[in-house]
Amino acid sequence: MTTPGTSVDTSPAVGTAVPADARPAVVSPTRRWLLAALLLAGAAQLITISALVSVDPLAVTWWSLLLAIAPAPLAAVATFTPAPVNGLAALAGLVVLVAGIAGGILHIGLFFVPALAALAVGSVRLWRERT
Repeated sequence: MTTPGTSVDTSPAVGTAVPADARPAVVSPTRRWLLAALLLAGAAQLITISALVSVDPLAVTWWSLLLAIAPAPLAAVATFTPAPVNGLAALAGLVVLVAGIAGGILHIGLFFVPALAALAVGSVRLWRERT
């Protein structure tokens, strides 16, 4: 109830106003390719790990251990680290994926081909951004 001669405060509550210059964060196309590589490598890595510990296990060889351990962490480093390190991590990830796929092409290596493609595109885009 208001009394005559007093005004009602209609200003918004503190903390509910959004600044005019607030914009959502934009993810660069390069980062999108690297995130795709991270997700694909992580999924293929989980398939490899489950094949290693299944009832009829995959043979524990250099390529199966390489594909079970390295791709997702290298893709994560390539995605979330600053400029000098992410290029090296992307290159190391490409080398690991090519070697692992070549070793396990008949078994589980083909699951990593989409991750290899996404990481290759992301690496090329990283290289182009630097030049």
